[in-house]
Amino acid sequence: MANRKIRTRCCIAAIGLAVAVGVCSYDAGAVSNTHIINVSYDPTRELYESYNKIFQKHWKEETGEDIDIIQSHGGSGKQALEVVNGLQADVVTLALEYDINAIEEAGMIDSEWQQELPDDSAPYTSTIVFLVRKGNPKNIQDWDDLTKDGVGVITPNPKTSGGARWNYMAAWAYAEEKYNGQEDKMEDFIKKLYQNVEVLDSGARSATTSFVENGQGDVLIAWENEAYLSVKDAPEEFEIINPGVSILAQPSVAVVDEVAESRGTEEISSEYLKYLYSDDAQRIAAENYYRPVNEEILQEYADVFDLDMKLKTIQDFGGWKEVQQKHFADGGIFDQIYGS
Repeated sequence: MANRKIRTRCCIAAIGLAVAVGVCSYDAGAVSNTHIINVSYDPTRELYESYNKIFQKHWKEETGEDIDIIQSHGGSGKQALEVVNGLQADVVTLALEYDINAIEEAGMIDSEWQQELPDDSAPYTSTIVFLVRKGNPKNIQDWDDLTKDGVGVITPNPKTSGGARWNYMAAWAYAEEKYNGQEDKMEDFIKKLYQNVEVLDSGARSATTSFVENGQGDVLIAWENEAYLSVKDAPEEFEIINPGVSILAQPSVAVVDEVAESRGTEEISSEYLKYLYSDDAQRIAAENYYRPVNEEILQEYADVFDLDMKLKTIQDFGGWKEVQQKHFADGGIFDQIYGS
């Protein structure tokens, strides 16, 4: 990739600290300023690298204080588990509310977290699209084409990746329309699709690496923003196909109250998430190919996003708690179709 090195390891914004996959480790003595840690999911690296700069400026103007922001990235489900298991996070910015609920259930986040910010604490949205090689040699136009013989599909593992769960549910939404809610046929459709999956990576960014850098597969089921970044970096190599039906993906954010209170960073952490709704931050989201929740700013980017896509919501399927239990819990539909 010419302009963007795809990284599968977590990254640091603003300070040079050592990190390992999914875990930030650091020498507190090396940090001279107040710092907060943002534990996020795979494809938000570029977004938060840009956002952190304007937030640092905003905080300096408001308080006169310099701050540092540490980033950790990985599969959303895995990141949530890391936080529960002790990874220090002042804030989490994960792929879906279910992963934040897992941290809440561990007693680390206030139960009203989703009401603390507008739009159910989802400051930007995305959807699921297909990234194919230039010229679309397999003529992939919609979800049906992903079930055909000889089509290699790349998508992450729903057990570890929030993006993978959105991918799966976007395919499920299409199958529901195609088969009028007949679940036996819907399950058979999903099974055929996953029989074509060549690689189940742990997270969305590693799946992009498999497709873009390693040349695996004919189609990547991807976050819209990931697909746009790949095309931006290599327009002569890739193109985007918008399926007939997809899903409104709503990444969620929350302060990890237990950590922020113990570290005395509640005020900074709360403002860090609140400022994501500012006009400047909403435009940064759009420039990184996330859809702003501010409708006026979203319309400014109508030439970038396909705003006519038919998007289902997770509430159409009962919400994440029901979806997780039905599809992704041990013994759920995914285990049944992928393990058989």
